[in-house]
Amino acid sequence: MATLLHIDASARKSRSISRSLGTEFKNQWLSANAKDKFIYRDVGSAPPEFISESWIAAAFTPENDRTEEQISLLRQSDLLIDELSEANVIVISTPMYNYGMPAALKAWVDQVVRVNKTFSFDLNRGDFPLEPILSGKALVLLTSCGEFGFGKGETREEMNHLAPHLQTISKYLGVDATFELRVEYQEFGDTRHKESIEKAYKAIPRVINKLSTNLTTNA
Repeated sequence: MATLLHIDASARKSRSISRSLGTEFKNQWLSANAKDKFIYRDVGSAPPEFISESWIAAAFTPENDRTEEQISLLRQSDLLIDELSEANVIVISTPMYNYGMPAALKAWVDQVVRVNKTFSFDLNRGDFPLEPILSGKALVLLTSCGEFGFGKGETREEMNHLAPHLQTISKYLGVDATFELRVEYQEFGDTRHKESIEKAYKAIPRVINKLSTNLTTNA
């Protein structure tokens, strides 16, 4: 039995392409893997708190030396990291806002990418002192954007600060494999947008099948 962690990041509760895509992915996953555990976190509607100077001080204070206030400051982070640690598959459904991730999703990232919890830090490693603690997870990015051409080698590749950012930090989420289904042309609303939606939905069973196979092989 696997555990699926689904993060929804759109500020929209309705008419959200990324939310709809995420719901379809979840439904198809649970239809094919009925016994799997499902954890849902809607950061778009209920964003985690932004980290602060006091939060950072608490995170870098040895666990046994933390004050009650510091323990309280890290409680939400601890919960989110527990959810992340339990997951075999992380699904993040998110729109592109201003060529990057929504602030609510960045807040979640900052809460879970944490020293001595999801990564270790050791200067004896030289110029690369960070090392992930978690491993063996897969990340599925379900993204939507108003424009188009954000893929590798395409017109707006250098303007894409959503998927590349998430793929970079995914190392510290314990991710070994990443899949992305992207809907484009939203602001154009033409046939290209419709075709992009259809393409993303048609790809869901293929991604699920590959993930299920990998999970079974590594079980």
